[in-house]
Amino acid sequence: MEDRGLNRGVLYINVTSHYLPAITIRNERYQCLAGVSAGWIQKRSGIRSRTRACCHENTSTMAVEACKHAFEQIPYSVKDIDLIVGATYTPCDTIVTLAHAVQHFFDVPKARAISISSACSSSINAIEVVEGYFATGKAHKALVIASEHNSTYSDDTDAQCGRLWGDGAGAVFISKEKISEKDVKILDINTTGLGPFGKAMDAIRMRPGNGSLRMPASRDIFSNAIRYMVTEVKTTLKKNHYTTKDIAHLIPHQANLRIMSQVGEALGLHNGEAVTNVEDTGNTGCASTTIALSQSWKKFKKDELIAVTVFGGGYSSGAMLLKK
Repeated sequence: MEDRGLNRGVLYINVTSHYLPAITIRNERYQCLAGVSAGWIQKRSGIRSRTRACCHENTSTMAVEACKHAFEQIPYSVKDIDLIVGATYTPCDTIVTLAHAVQHFFDVPKARAISISSACSSSINAIEVVEGYFATGKAHKALVIASEHNSTYSDDTDAQCGRLWGDGAGAVFISKEKISEKDVKILDINTTGLGPFGKAMDAIRMRPGNGSLRMPASRDIFSNAIRYMVTEVKTTLKKNHYTTKDIAHLIPHQANLRIMSQVGEALGLHNGEAVTNVEDTGNTGCASTTIALSQSWKKFKKDELIAVTVFGGGYSSGAMLLKK
């Protein structure tokens, strides 16, 4: 990964929020549907249960709910937001995008609205897009929404990966300038496209007419996820003159507890630095790190260093370095 030399200064996260559906599906459901026991699922993935959107919910409605929890906290008017970036690979509409749905619901008429997808790394990609808009002076206050409705695309009877998926959304409000003492600095952010590596083109897929999310090469995903999430963190730390010993909290993509454990071990973290929620949410895709960040927000102490690292199908990876 190269230092692209973008002189954009520090960005600030003002508020984070999240939404998880009320329905939870426990592992026992998959005994009869996919022939896998509750204990086996937990041993292999760490998942005990996963969140599931109800019949009237979708990717956009969950994003709206995530934003509602934050609008009472942001120290400026919603109308001041001039950029909305949506992140998802499970849209409910490919024309009316996630960003446009949120813009419409909250009536933010002048904001730029775009949505992107880079599988489970999309939330970090979305924040890097914000970095670019801020650097060019085209935006000053941004809303990034990551939302996934995996259950509408997944197949519970699929013994390979049907048990893994959860639904949920997270929102991050970002400003170019520091707004309050509660802000958290984005010291650095990087994403990397990994399309030429491993079995990237076929390891996990969701193709029209093919019915659902499929994961025919889970072992390739497993090994590459560990490798590149670790690489992203180490490279970003070195660039900013930190070491792994400086990490107070690590927020990895919440795909699999075994993957996260090995990422932590490879980084030399053994004191509970890793933040996890996969046990009770399942894999909520690109929303997972945003949800985990929101859930942990009040735990962060002044001057603590927080590393976020992601890996997505296709393949792609990324990391973000934060300081309270």
